[in-house]
Amino acid sequence: MITITKTFTTKAVHTQQSHDAQCYDVQGASFLQEVIESLQDGILILTKTGELIHANTSAYHILTQLNQNNSHSDLVPTAIWNLCKSLLENKNFFPEESIVLSNEIALDKATVFRVRVRWLNADKLLQSCFLVTIENRYESLKNIALTEIKKYDLTPREAEIWYLYRAKLSYKEIAHQLYITVNTVKKHMKNIHAKRHNSDQ
Repeated sequence: MITITKTFTTKAVHTQQSHDAQCYDVQGASFLQEVIESLQDGILILTKTGELIHANTSAYHILTQLNQNNSHSDLVPTAIWNLCKSLLENKNFFPEESIVLSNEIALDKATVFRVRVRWLNADKLLQSCFLVTIENRYESLKNIALTEIKKYDLTPREAEIWYLYRAKLSYKEIAHQLYITVNTVKKHMKNIHAKRHNSDQ
């Protein structure tokens, strides 16, 4: 499944800078490099021919997983490159638009990556490039589940069940993984939904 997302340009928002803000070199390349490296999502910058210009640490880890059957772990997987080619082939249809193509790559039920591709038109680049972001859906769902566990004040067992439920496991799969019955899972899920309902009111 490929999703086409139209992004809208927004007006710049002017922020007030405090006097302390001058102490930080937020324009420096090393600062921006640190920001990119600290992201949980993988970031790739590719040329129109598929040459890898830059990848952050997360991207290298993800590429290793996606290329586990390939001896070259830093190659751009076919699924990602096909998305880039699709954007390149359709560039003439949307010359003034900022279009984002997205797709999901599933290695198994627990390892799903959401890939987004858009054009990167930076003044300092000699040519337009692809900006590819790769989100580990499992890690994102895990982070959401952790915040919900605190928000709904779930018991340790409810937390285990909720975490697996948010990871898209069925009641039967949850029961099998936690060595409990499906009825026990249903009972805990009923309690969780009641806590969620009470929290939202």
